[in-house]
Amino acid sequence: MFERFKLKEHGTDVKTEFMAGFTTFLTMMYIVPVNGFILADAGLPMGAVVTATALVTILATLFSGLWGNTPIAMSVGMGLNAYFAYGLVLGMKIPWQTALGIVFISGIIFVILSFTKFRVWIMTSIPMDLRRAISAGIGAFIAFIGFKEMHMIVANKATFVSLGKFSDPHVMLGALGLMLVLILYAYRVKGSFILAVAITSIVGWVTGIAEAPKGFLSAPESIAPIAMHLDIGSALTLTLLPVIITFLITDMFDTLGTLTAVGARADLFQDGTTEDKALEKTLEADAVATVAGSLLGVSTTTSFIESASGVEAGGRTGLTAVFTAMFFVLTLFMLPLFKAIPEPAILPILVAVGVLMFTELGRMNFAQMDTATAAGAFLAILVMPLTFSITNGLAAAFVTYTVIKLAKGEFKDLNLGVLLIALISLIVFIVHG
Repeated sequence: MFERFKLKEHGTDVKTEFMAGFTTFLTMMYIVPVNGFILADAGLPMGAVVTATALVTILATLFSGLWGNTPIAMSVGMGLNAYFAYGLVLGMKIPWQTALGIVFISGIIFVILSFTKFRVWIMTSIPMDLRRAISAGIGAFIAFIGFKEMHMIVANKATFVSLGKFSDPHVMLGALGLMLVLILYAYRVKGSFILAVAITSIVGWVTGIAEAPKGFLSAPESIAPIAMHLDIGSALTLTLLPVIITFLITDMFDTLGTLTAVGARADLFQDGTTEDKALEKTLEADAVATVAGSLLGVSTTTSFIESASGVEAGGRTGLTAVFTAMFFVLTLFMLPLFKAIPEPAILPILVAVGVLMFTELGRMNFAQMDTATAAGAFLAILVMPLTFSITNGLAAAFVTYTVIKLAKGEFKDLNLGVLLIALISLIVFIVHG
């Protein structure tokens, strides 16, 4: 029954894979209620989003396990879901149906590229330090969203932003949640994110800051209000081309970064060639999952770094992912509990994920960094939260990097991939201007 996973060849067994799958489930279970809250802010019905998020997690993770035979779990990506809701729908006033069309188109392109060597070419074209800065910039962006939505940071006419009113019980509850999730994660507590949400929610219910749940389980809500409601035609415009490219590149960065990190722990994707079948199949699964997710009604699906927790528990094959998918079936029936979670218990997760993404800066060699890379990296990190746009941050980074390299005559650092992205980035500023 389990022969296809080659357990003995990978030095594991069914029991180990089962426990690894359960560990991964605990560490990434938070995505279901968090994504529900985030996309609900964009106007999608929360009940339908919760069901769709659970479904796409189950299907994508199952497909990843069976197709790639790797312990990689997949779900709706943090960062791009925030950009989808707060950057596109609320920021640019794009209807969520059109935003889903953008996700679909970027997913189709990713699927096509996943069956070619272009994905490797584009990734190797971009300097590593710029890639890390982009990750850190996205971290700063989603952390800023978390602080803003918790009202820890508020608008100020004189200084644009200022510190919020910490005497407000809701702000205090959010601060408690943030400290809890960071402390639990610092102690490497399994399921630290969902445990912090649970403790903060209980405090909110006991103190009366939030209403306690009247029930815990129910039948899944229908995804009919969001499934197949994507508007592809409206997304196919020159104005939205930079946004499509942003979703594509960010998904590629996120996926390859996750697979590199998890693979190093599980001795996967380590043969150093473009013919790594496990890497190819996992990338293909990731791309197909994004397309499927947009059809179901959610933003970009990607590989989850939380898969590393399952790897640390001994997971080495796709059976780990299969068990993770099976556990996520439980989340289909937990909508009453998810709806009762107060927002101040959910939003600290955005900040915590932002902190983890920002740590990519620690891998950058600032002492030996040239001016073009340093300026591009700095602008990627700064412009994303300041303009509330990942697209603008990417554009600022690549245009600045390219212009400085051209001015200094360092043409050897400007390959076709960088020039192509810089050209698209110029369109961002021209169109938005």
